[in-house]
Amino acid sequence: MAHTSGVSAPVGLILIDTVNEMFSDKGKGYPGFKEEYDRIGTFENLKRLLAGFRAQGYPAFFSPMTFNDEEYANWRHPSGIHRMMFDNRMFEEGSWNAEFHPDLAPNADEVAIAPHKNLDVFATTDLDIQLKRRGVEHVAVAGMIGTMCVESTARSAMERGYEVTLVKDATAPEGGPDAYEEMLRRYELIAHHVLSTDEVLATGPFSGR
Repeated sequence: MAHTSGVSAPVGLILIDTVNEMFSDKGKGYPGFKEEYDRIGTFENLKRLLAGFRAQGYPAFFSPMTFNDEEYANWRHPSGIHRMMFDNRMFEEGSWNAEFHPDLAPNADEVAIAPHKNLDVFATTDLDIQLKRRGVEHVAVAGMIGTMCVESTARSAMERGYEVTLVKDATAPEGGPDAYEEMLRRYELIAHHVLSTDEVLATGPFSGR
């Protein structure tokens, strides 16, 4: 990458759960979101967003989710979303489903964050230190699910003092178009910027302004 630990990057990209479970047609999570992906353009926008960061040499941080047999069986106080995932053995550690989608996977010189277990990626991973080591103070957050892990991670980033951009067409919520509009209303309160992929790629760090 063009930016080392001694150079502050203008912006870093956090991609959440860009794995086969969510983005391949055989993934367990994919059918529930396909219609919104198609309507919003989520998958293609994620690819364009990642390509834009790579073209500028800006760092990308890939955050997968995984669970193992012990966690499925013995997780204390599972939330509703955990019960749903555990009942369906979603994001199973070591499985094809938990692997990065080949079009949204880290290159050898990019950062794969330790797998997250909760909605907020910061809570159970090394994301914060990986960002700090590379001098990243402004994060763009995208991936899945827009109303769960993306929103929770963006909230946490804001609380930790990062400048936060939420990329509104590089994610999707549960619940269809109405849920999407409600999600965007919350994003406006959480983030410093709520932009489309085109708008992100037209900003100063990418356009040379």
